[in-house]
Amino acid sequence: MNDRERIKAVLNYQPYDRLPVVHFGFLSDTLKKWENEGHLDLAQLPPIGDASVGEDELSRRLGFDCNYHRVFGPNSRLDPSFEHCVLEVLPEGHRKVLTGSGAIVIESDDNQSIAPHVDHILKTRQDWEREFLPRLQYSAQRVNGAGVNAGGRMCSFAEGGREYLLRPDRPTHILMHAGSLYGVLRDYLGIENLCYLLADDEGLADEMIRVNADLCYQCTEVALASGISFDLGHFWEDIAFKNGPLVNPALLAAKVGPHYRRIVDLLRRHGVELVSLDCDGNIDSLVPVWLEVGVNVMFPIEVGTWQASFKPWREQYGRELRGVGGMDKRVFSRDYAAVDAEVERLKGLVDLGGYLPCPDHRIAGDAVWENVQYYCERMRQTFGG
Repeated sequence: MNDRERIKAVLNYQPYDRLPVVHFGFLSDTLKKWENEGHLDLAQLPPIGDASVGEDELSRRLGFDCNYHRVFGPNSRLDPSFEHCVLEVLPEGHRKVLTGSGAIVIESDDNQSIAPHVDHILKTRQDWEREFLPRLQYSAQRVNGAGVNAGGRMCSFAEGGREYLLRPDRPTHILMHAGSLYGVLRDYLGIENLCYLLADDEGLADEMIRVNADLCYQCTEVALASGISFDLGHFWEDIAFKNGPLVNPALLAAKVGPHYRRIVDLLRRHGVELVSLDCDGNIDSLVPVWLEVGVNVMFPIEVGTWQASFKPWREQYGRELRGVGGMDKRVFSRDYAAVDAEVERLKGLVDLGGYLPCPDHRIAGDAVWENVQYYCERMRQTFGG
């Protein structure tokens, strides 16, 4: 079996020869640290990004099979995006920056978390109609310019990658990125402004949700019509934090649920039965909303301070729910004993079926190279391979 076959077998409760050892990429600080320690020479590797040739080489050195997050990603965001630029240099090395999403944030060289939003271009219906609506129209380039890296080349429709993607014996799994139906609006407006808009101008909020969802649907429809055999559908949201969701689950179900459903139904009509969704934070109250509309793979199941786990979800929702993630990456900063304890904990989750362990986010800068290698070795000893 190859990695593609193994991943699908795990998530479909089918037999497999061994459990694939997967990850969710690396932070740039992690790569710099490992280079300073002599483990890597980044100048001698191709650029390292999700599913890139350079990342595949790094994965092999550490002992991983692959990055789970191998997505074919049509551009369903602003096109063109706003020009990323520094608006103002502030004291103590801080900068006021306009992002491509139209948010104004405070950046600094030593910031290790999400840059705080301080303003947004999108404030009124006029801003929406003048600056955003024209940037959310479909064009063929949104799909033709998309791609994933596999086998040493970009698998883009526009760059000759269609041949690789169409191969029936393709060894790598590909997630069809169906977009973001709510999280991207948070990027455009900010979470507080989006909450207020839903109360102050519900009609405009509904229009934004619909326009964005229509674009995601069109991009997904064209990609699926290409004849490529995608292994999973995939959404991105990031609409939760450690204490729970950033949106009322009932509101998400009512306003966005029907749009999820029509995209999921589109995926299913093209034979894509597994639909994955990437949302950080504590998503306990959002899981039933997504499961109801057909999203059946939760990712990356952050362990965090709230101890998220696949087990209680499985007990509550049954075998229709699958999961990828849920491995506490913090053990990479500790010692072999911590890694052993984490692998032992994962055994009970793997035994449930429909679950693929994966570090619960990108491997952070405090990770010890040898601990990551040891984790991969222990996973192979424990689960075959």
